[in-house]
Amino acid sequence: MVEKPSRRDQILNAAAELFARHGFHGVGIDDIGAAVGISGPALYRHFRSKDAMLGEMLTSISERLLDGGQARVDAASNAEEALRELVGWHVDFALDDPALITVQMRNLANLTDPDRRRVRALQRRYVEVWVETIRRTVPDFDEPTARAAAHAVFGLINSTPHSAHLDRDQMAALLSRMALASLTPAVVAS
Repeated sequence: MVEKPSRRDQILNAAAELFARHGFHGVGIDDIGAAVGISGPALYRHFRSKDAMLGEMLTSISERLLDGGQARVDAASNAEEALRELVGWHVDFALDDPALITVQMRNLANLTDPDRRRVRALQRRYVEVWVETIRRTVPDFDEPTARAAAHAVFGLINSTPHSAHLDRDQMAALLSRMALASLTPAVVAS
């Protein structure tokens, strides 16, 4: 049995969809309330402000990516498997939560300073999981090259909210193949 999301999660999901579609500043509290069937002011029972909502949303995205990525690397039996698992994890996240990817890419500057620092710290830790895994998989890559490769792969995978040409499974397979091919020694050597 699938558990029904909490009211708080329903609000965050609705806000993510609206922020992705209209931008943070293009969405009011009343818009978010209407999307979940409550009045705008009723949202203040769950969040102190729209800024707090965005802060929680982007912090939780970053925590989820970091925790999920690290868990997959820790469970892998070797570096190649860890890289495949990381790629699959990020592809699944991007395809299953395109609104969150869009909000994350567009709204970092709209966070309060403390929230922005927290999100950036979590993002840097997630990048480090990738950098370490790439370096274990491709020992010829120095740290700056592995970091650049990780960011290039994020760019590829995170572009999915802008592409709806294939069904979800086809897109996941394509993105995974492309990301892994960009990180494998055979492709790098050519």
